[in-house]
Amino acid sequence: MKDWFRKAGFGLMIHWGLYALPAGEWKGARMKGIGEWLQADFRIPNAEYERLASAFHPIFFDAEEWADIAVCAGMKYMVVTAKHHDGFAMYRSAVDPYNVYDATPFHRDVIGELSHACEKRGLKFGLYYSQDLDWHEKNGGGYRSGHTNFIDGKDAAPVSWTNDWDFPNNGEKDFTEYFERKVKGQVTELLTGYGEIALIWFDTPMTLTKEQSIELYELVKRCQPDCLVNSRLGNGLGDYSSQGDNVFPEKYYAQGLAETPATLNGTWGYKSFDNNWKDAETVLASKRYLAEHGVNYLLNVGPDALGRIPAPAEQILRKVGEAASVHPPTNKL
Repeated sequence: MKDWFRKAGFGLMIHWGLYALPAGEWKGARMKGIGEWLQADFRIPNAEYERLASAFHPIFFDAEEWADIAVCAGMKYMVVTAKHHDGFAMYRSAVDPYNVYDATPFHRDVIGELSHACEKRGLKFGLYYSQDLDWHEKNGGGYRSGHTNFIDGKDAAPVSWTNDWDFPNNGEKDFTEYFERKVKGQVTELLTGYGEIALIWFDTPMTLTKEQSIELYELVKRCQPDCLVNSRLGNGLGDYSSQGDNVFPEKYYAQGLAETPATLNGTWGYKSFDNNWKDAETVLASKRYLAEHGVNYLLNVGPDALGRIPAPAEQILRKVGEAASVHPPTNKL
């Protein structure tokens, strides 16, 4: 079950959703934070943010092309956002019509198309799912945790973990209602409707109880026993360790399976003005370093609103693949 992950070494992460449309800008201002946090950063009411769905029509999205780029880069697996913190699903969900198929003119199932494209190429397919935070839901999590300053450095203003602009009374929020109705329902959909899911990538655990983390872990294993669960499920559960964002361990990771999620520029979701790209040499050096420390390298790109992986990102990944094929890195695993 875990052998493929241990041998894979290198994967592609993709953050893509409605936030790609404003691309880091809102009403004459540019955000300092990471692109997928745009709704929270600008405290955009759901009634206003939802209007982005009516304009989301990424006519150049090509799952086959995305998978080809990953293969050319030498990557062995792909992890795609099925639902991020804004609550918008990138697949056709019967649990919630707030999704890319039912709520947009695009009317296509992104996760379904990517699943097929990866299967054809032998790429392992994984899904990111925000199981705690959900700004579209009154009872979405994070309401016990105040604010975060982690988004893009020292001069970024505090940003709320929960939607306290539409739903200001945190004392009335009931995470269990959201967990039972939406989280369990959508995780079940994803693990029963899209073939083999190699891993599920949970994030930002702060509201789930230990019992809820156990319940979600057991749900995953009932649906797909071989599906790996990352440590960001919370409460000490998971099949492998997700290191901190862009964190490279100083010592060899000898405690099992581990992975570092990292950005190719300064953001996860697309920001049109973030051109702080790491060059191919830097990516290759990071890849070698992590391999020597027993940690997988999950490298993220954020496609734009038309469905394109930004040209600089594609060029870098192709150069990485060309160089790696000539000088393969050593791996202690």
